[in-house]
Amino acid sequence: MTALVLGLLIASAKDSYDATSNELIDLSANVVLLDRALAHYGPETAPIRELLHTVVAGIHDQLWSRNRTLARDLDPSLYGADAMIDNIEALSPKNEAQRSLQSQALAIATVAGKTRWLIFEQGTKTVATPFLAILVCWLVALFLIFGVLAPYNSTLVATLLVCAFTVSSAILLILEMYQPFSGLLRISDASLRSALVHLGGQ
Repeated sequence: MTALVLGLLIASAKDSYDATSNELIDLSANVVLLDRALAHYGPETAPIRELLHTVVAGIHDQLWSRNRTLARDLDPSLYGADAMIDNIEALSPKNEAQRSLQSQALAIATVAGKTRWLIFEQGTKTVATPFLAILVCWLVALFLIFGVLAPYNSTLVATLLVCAFTVSSAILLILEMYQPFSGLLRISDASLRSALVHLGGQ
């Protein structure tokens, strides 16, 4: 039963971790597409593109901050991301091509904003503490029973140590995957850094 519960918890944590990683890749792709659409619109979008670069750089600094508290307490409303949509809506298209590009930019910015909030929500998910506490109590009881009832010998000690290490590693893995932007299993920032490199090009 304990092994089954551990397996389910690891699978759930991995799903959450993978979802956040995929959302980050989607966000990176969308900000590059948004920058390209604004670049094709014309030079009047230069301030919006600069704001986009500032927003993406701010998101990167926030998600991969060395301050672990900040990395957990993500705030998707920072850095003027919402103001960027207002600036795109405020554009005055002079022809049909610009009107189409404005619509595309608004659609991409909306999707990117939704993804940004999804990353925020995924980053605040945690494993259920009572559930994990009950699981740990089961494990303590099992190891106590084995330790008290089994005859003492080197094989038993080695087996209990290996089992304890394995179970502890599984619990650590669960906890780490629910903290995708801090800890040992931090999600790579390669996609967002790549997006930053491509922003602002002609």
